[in-house]
Amino acid sequence: MTNLKFPALAALARIGALFAFLVVGLFLPQALRPADSPRERVVQIVAKIQRADYQDERTQLKSLYDTLTPFLENRELAPKVNYWRGFALWRRAINGFNDHVKPEELQNDLSQAIEDFRQVAHDDPVSIEARIGILSCDGFLAYSLSQQDPKNPRSAELIKDSIQLRKEVEASAPNNPRFLWVEGPIYWNVPPERGGGQPKAFEAYEKGLDSIRTHKPTTPDPLMPSWGEPELLMSVAWSDLNKSQPDLDAAQQNAEAALKIVPDWHYVRDILLQQIKDARKRTSPA
Repeated sequence: MTNLKFPALAALARIGALFAFLVVGLFLPQALRPADSPRERVVQIVAKIQRADYQDERTQLKSLYDTLTPFLENRELAPKVNYWRGFALWRRAINGFNDHVKPEELQNDLSQAIEDFRQVAHDDPVSIEARIGILSCDGFLAYSLSQQDPKNPRSAELIKDSIQLRKEVEASAPNNPRFLWVEGPIYWNVPPERGGGQPKAFEAYEKGLDSIRTHKPTTPDPLMPSWGEPELLMSVAWSDLNKSQPDLDAAQQNAEAALKIVPDWHYVRDILLQQIKDARKRTSPA
């Protein structure tokens, strides 16, 4: 009888050891656990950057930008890392415009974002996305500089560069939804006699929405930009609100559609919808 008990006790001991290992692993501090692969760590940081953008966490965007720095040494990851570093500062600046941040800070973020985007090798798949980022940053930077000094020569240089860059991107990726999102405001601010106008902006946004909805990758790479649908819906909503003859119902519908995709988007939830609400008050009978 005694000999029969030892195998059972040994098995029980092994089970207990396994249970203890699992418990210790569960409560072990994250820093002491086996490190994730560099790629997986970058994927996690990128997800945080996108969330911080929507939540208008500008301080966190700068911190996450810095967190990506060590991964620039990884030759395989460097192009994507440069893109997402540029993206973090690009979106930090866009949020900063809404938060009335000092122009010098916005300009520093946009200038550095452009430099990060430029570091992406032209033969990498993310290169076209980086050029789209540069195109947008050029426009925002030119606007910010001209607000301070309408005669600033740097503004004219940026506009000139963006015109050429826009032609290059349009020739190689005319249906890219992120390009069409960036192109919309260009059409909006260019008069019809020069090829722009509000209808052209709406056309770009609708084309972008159709593209992103009908060409979704079956196995998306989390390090390749796939954002765009909520941004396009937001821009359509803003345009519905601000066009010559506002359509407040359409504006609200599109803003709410964007929030269905990103429920905690600060700008749409707390700013744009409030602007639509205020417009209703102004236009409703007393």
